[in-house]
Formats: sequence, structure tokens, C-alpha cells
Amino acid sequence: MKVLFVHQNFPGQYLHLARHFGTQPGHQAVFITQRKDHELPGVRKIVYKPRRTITPQVHHYLRESEAAVLNAQEVARVALDLRKAGFIPDVVLGHNGWGEIWYLKDIFPEAQLIGYFEFFYRMTGADVGFDPAEPVTPDTAPRLRTKNLGNLLALDTADLGQCPTEWQKSVYPRRYHSTLNVIHEGIDSTIARPDSAARLILADAKLEINAGDEIVTYVARNLEPYRGFPSFMRSLPKILAARPTARVLIVGGDDVSYGARLPPGETYCKKMLAELGDSLDLTRVHFLGKIPYNAFIKVLQVSRVHVYLTYPFVLSWSMLEAMSAGCLIVGSRTQPVQEVLHHGGNGVLVDFFSPGEIAERVIEALEDRRSFASLRQNARQTIIDHYDLRSICLPAHLRLLNMLVPRDQRASLQSLPAAPVKVAV
Repeated sequence: MKVLFVHQNFPGQYLHLARHFGTQPGHQAVFITQRKDHELPGVRKIVYKPRRTITPQVHHYLRESEAAVLNAQEVARVALDLRKAGFIPDVVLGHNGWGEIWYLKDIFPEAQLIGYFEFFYRMTGADVGFDPAEPVTPDTAPRLRTKNLGNLLALDTADLGQCPTEWQKSVYPRRYHSTLNVIHEGIDSTIARPDSAARLILADAKLEINAGDEIVTYVARNLEPYRGFPSFMRSLPKILAARPTARVLIVGGDDVSYGARLPPGETYCKKMLAELGDSLDLTRVHFLGKIPYNAFIKVLQVSRVHVYLTYPFVLSWSMLEAMSAGCLIVGSRTQPVQEVLHHGGNGVLVDFFSPGEIAERVIEALEDRRSFASLRQNARQTIIDHYDLRSICLPAHLRLLNMLVPRDQRASLQSLPAAPVKVAV
């Protein structure tokens, strides 16, 4: 099988699938991206760059759309060069979010295009209007409708679509549901796993942390409201006062991935530290920034309680990885989390906007570890049963691709379990 992957942030959601095709004999994998660093064995990477930036005076509704068109044009040029060189993919897989897949069917009409559809913007029932502190204005609805231009163009272009969760699929218009397949990228449960002997060294603090210590963890790509950072920070004074030996490990950067940005020079972390002032014992709160993946896994393995909060938005891999590592999850009672986490079954649910409730549940878990042991075990079992990379998700991806190509071009499932997968065709 000849597979073309497209994602500006190599390898993005295609890490496992691209790695599989790169290491399997008889297949060819090409990856178009903007990212220069990192490689995958057996995967040919082609780096592109838009030829110009967006027009400074473009209408603010259209800034993202113009940037996406510029990406799409350059990816199409790369695809034309591939075609001239004799590479015509059987299947193209690409994320629709940055426009990169929009024109690929015009270059490769004979290829099957599977778009990755992560989120459809809505006025109600998702992130917009969720936080009462963020007012909805007359400008909001037309801005969101225009923001979905790329979603709608890609839905019309792709032969099939992929969504990582049922809830994320549900926010797309129902008329497209028959083409959208729910397949998560998968969690490698052999790496994200419990380790009772885990040890983490915080060199800057000259501190050694071991599994079993009273450790509260919080992880996000960036420390921002969409991932509940303010609510989490406001819960800490009460937690630290009640548990004098507890420590808090916070992983994440100071940029903004989603939502409104602060003025230059300000960050949500600085803002929360200023708000909390002396009420927060900073000798026991450790900001680790962005860390390597192996260190991230160690953070999860030493965690006594892991707090995950999110708007009704894209579900983070980190929550599922924390569950796979056997963490006790205190998660927000929001739709993306509730699809996976069930209160009292495999975790604990709390009000996103209630630092007091977050603190109470964390304190309870720190006080009585044994009572919550079954929830930790059930959390890991949830991942093994529904999100495991090798037994569930990778086989589902390969079966989807195999449905689209002749038998002699199909990817081998010989070493993978033959579990059924529901596919929309």
C-alpha cells in the first residue's frame, strides 16, 4: 500500500500509523509536513512552507481561512511533484484543521482521502458560552460560522472521516455522521503503565519523588483556562493546608493553545500566582514546564491523584495516558471526560468551576489511598479494553484502510487481534 500522510506538526495524530507503515515491508509511506525536526524509520518526510503570510488587512473572520488556503496550495504543489515522480498514493490521511488536505483530491482523484476531523465549532453545547466570564457577543455566531469553512470544505472533499471520540463526532452536523468513523489514535499501555518503583528526580529542587508519596499532578500542553488551570490553581491552597506533606507537579507551557490570549508578557500562570499570593505554598508546587515524554510518564507513575479539567472541547491524550498509568483521575464533569470517566467506577467527577469541590475530592483521595485503589485499576482496564494501541486502535485503523484498497495492497493484520470495528462507509 502507498500511503500519504499530511500534518503540519509531524507526526501529529499519525505517529503510530506512520511508524507502522514505515517499518512494514511492501508498503511506502510519505509524510508532508511543516516540521523540520524528527524522523520516523522508513517514512519519507517532505517539508513545505507557505510562500507568504496572510494579508494584514484581511477580514478577521478570514484570517485562519486564508492561512489554510496558503497551506493547501503549497501541499498541492508538493503533491504534483510526487505525482510527476511516479508516487500516486492508494490512501491519503490528513488533518483538515490547517487546510492541508483541501486540494489533494484534485491531484490524486484515484486515491481514497481520509480526513481527520477534530472539532466543529458551535454556538451552543460545546466550548462557546461554557464559561460565564467569557461573554457571547453579536460577533460570535458569524465568526464561528465562518470558522467552520475549513471543516465544511474538507467534509465535502474527503471520502471518509475520522474522529477520535464519540462526543467529538457528535458536534459535527448529523448529515455527515455516516462518513465519520470513531477511532482513537490509541494509547500504548505497555509504556503508560503503573510502576510501584517509579522515581522522579527534580534536579532544580534537589528533590527525589517516589511512587507512594503524596503527589498531586496536573498536565496540559499549556496552562490555560480551556484546560481548567485557574480552577486547579484555586484548589491548591486548601489541598496543601489539609495535607502538609503533599506536593504538586504541574506540567505545561505558558503559551495559549485554545481561547483568548493575554496581553504581551502576561501568562495565565503569572496571573494565578498573583491572585493567590501568600495563600499558596510555592515550596511544594513545582512547575515543570514542557518535559520529555519519558519524564511525563514518570510524573504519572508517581502521581497519587491526577487532576484533569477541560471545557467541552477536544479530549487530551494525557487523560487517557494517566488512566493507562493507573492514576486516580479527578476529572471535570464535562462531556468529553464523561465519555470515558464514570464517577465512582473508574474515576471521580467534579464541577469544572468549583475549586472547593476539586480540593475536597483530592484531599479524600490523598487521605485514603486504599479506598480508591479499585478506581485506579478500573481506569487502566478502561484503556486496555477501549483505547489500547496494539489490540484496539491500530487494528481498527488498518481495517479501515484495508477496506479501501485491493486485497493485494492491504496492510497485514497477522500479528494483530481480529477484533471487530464499526466503520462508516
